[in-house]
Amino acid sequence: MTDAQHIRPLTSLRFFAAFWVVLFHYWPKLDVGGAAPLVVEKGYLGVEAFFVLSGFILCHVYRTSLEDGRFRYGSFLWNRLARIYPLHLATLLGMIALGVVAGLAGFAVDSNLLSWESLPANLLLLQAWGLAPEAAFNHPSWSISAEWFAYLTFPVFAWAALALKDRPLTAVGAAAVFLVGIYAAFEVLAGFPLTQATIAWGALRIVPCFALGCALHALWRARPAQNRAMALAGALVSGALAPIFSAMGAPDAAIVLALGSLIFFLARTAQSGAQVLSSAPLVYLGEISYSVYMICVPWKIVFVNAASKILQLNDERLPLVVWIVFLIGVVPLAALSYHLM
Repeated sequence: MTDAQHIRPLTSLRFFAAFWVVLFHYWPKLDVGGAAPLVVEKGYLGVEAFFVLSGFILCHVYRTSLEDGRFRYGSFLWNRLARIYPLHLATLLGMIALGVVAGLAGFAVDSNLLSWESLPANLLLLQAWGLAPEAAFNHPSWSISAEWFAYLTFPVFAWAALALKDRPLTAVGAAAVFLVGIYAAFEVLAGFPLTQATIAWGALRIVPCFALGCALHALWRARPAQNRAMALAGALVSGALAPIFSAMGAPDAAIVLALGSLIFFLARTAQSGAQVLSSAPLVYLGEISYSVYMICVPWKIVFVNAASKILQLNDERLPLVVWIVFLIGVVPLAALSYHLM
């Protein structure tokens, strides 16, 4: 992505979304009394933030080539696969090695971890399409499978966004109504929220978020920011809404729409020349966010098991100081995997 295309605040936001997911996964291992704060319990919605961002950024990068007739579907898919697959394969093989070695060493291994029947779907990035019998290997990779589904169908999303480029408010309104409607219908039919779907219906989970991201980009491009103060105020208000809604236990649809609003206004701050979330350290953390997300569960398995053995913990719940080391440790490991991959 060229400097002109790079919307730095959105890159930085990726790290906060990934860290929200990490907190969701890691909090149960903290030895504190009581339930996790609601804002932590809603951490699975960090994935929704990634999905909305994906739709926004892909439209940002490829819309001009689509309009000019220069878009090449094969090259697009190859570039996206090159972005996501090496680390996916590395973590998949790493989890297989970890499971095999742990089994040989006499450690108890969850039978689902090495579900060989699920291996073909994981290798082909189809594990979120209902084609994997178990949530096996590196479970967070289900969302990469969902992303792959969105990449394969990207021309459909892009065509819809282009068809409504002169009516961007209609596009955003339709995407918001679609998101709320599909969330409500899915929960009635499936008996659980779409925002908690992974290997079953995970590919569907990305659709409303990706569509929202594409629609928000259409609005962002059609209505450039004219007032820096208004862009900053919008980012501040929408940035507060997502955690406030989460802490209040608001419906997931409301939180996702707040996240979409935050993405839109952060992009407008960059458009207006404001330097919000644009510092080099934050942008770097955003660049390694995919690695943070992909290694968080392997790191959890290794660290928690090792700490439990060393500290003789029966319930795998870590003292605060050890838990903080565990939490922070995912960042340098992610940086290492980012540069290696």
